[in-house]
Amino acid sequence: MLRLSLDAIEIVEAIDRHGSFAAAATRLNKVPSTISYSVGKLEEQLGVKLFERNGPRVALTPAGAELLKEGRWLLAAAGDLESRLRQIATGYETELRLVHDSLIPTEALLADITAFEALACGTRLRLGAEALTGTWEALRDGRADLVIAAGEGPAGGGYQSVEVGRLDFAFCVAPMHALARLGRPATRADLLPHTAIVVGDSARSLTDRTVGLHSGQPRIAVPTMTAKIACQRAGLGHGFLPRACIEADLARGTLVELEVEEPRAPEPFRLAWKTGADGQALRWWRARLSRPLVPALLPRSR
Repeated sequence: MLRLSLDAIEIVEAIDRHGSFAAAATRLNKVPSTISYSVGKLEEQLGVKLFERNGPRVALTPAGAELLKEGRWLLAAAGDLESRLRQIATGYETELRLVHDSLIPTEALLADITAFEALACGTRLRLGAEALTGTWEALRDGRADLVIAAGEGPAGGGYQSVEVGRLDFAFCVAPMHALARLGRPATRADLLPHTAIVVGDSARSLTDRTVGLHSGQPRIAVPTMTAKIACQRAGLGHGFLPRACIEADLARGTLVELEVEEPRAPEPFRLAWKTGADGQALRWWRARLSRPLVPALLPRSR
């Protein structure tokens, strides 16, 4: 008789991911005593210790790590099987994972999320955000079913896409920045001594993108465009900013637009999905989001 069950593996995985029995219980909607009992029973049945306890915090033993190495694959395979079976029965996927570029705030999609939930189709919705190439990588690696991504997709294909807008950029600094007094279009030589503010690419394996950055240039990498705008507004550096997001800053003079010899071309945004993917929830979201999303969904300075 098998001593391992998918429920047991899921409990071990949740403890490892969240760092404690209590946090895993919250994530799995169970009481901590149930989690503790389940782990103890599993360790007793297997005859191995899965966790080292250090107060409320726990860490995997080598045996626990080995269990999860294969166990995560089993959980993913079981989830895929469940989704396929449910899709055969209803046409709707068990889960739909939508990942958008971090430039777009999740709250800008609330009307779409509300409309989807009103379908009561049973598909769980999971939303995430990545930066630059990281969004395309989530689709390529199977961590997303549908993405709203900046730029063109990676080579190799395997996906379909439609353009959902283009974004114009302005090169900006704070009015107190030294470059604001240049009085002519800025050259590469002018920019090199000054700190550039860049949004860090969240790609894990694909080559990350850096826009408007020169080799050897001092830089500050930030996680979001909102943080980049704030840094440039504070005079910490320079860089290209989405014009739609900073119109109010330009109007009141908290940011100054500079001419540069190497301007940035408009950035396309694409709605993309894996070739052959055709669940009902994916179809609904493809139809819903096949509209001008950028710059319509972007946050504006006030």
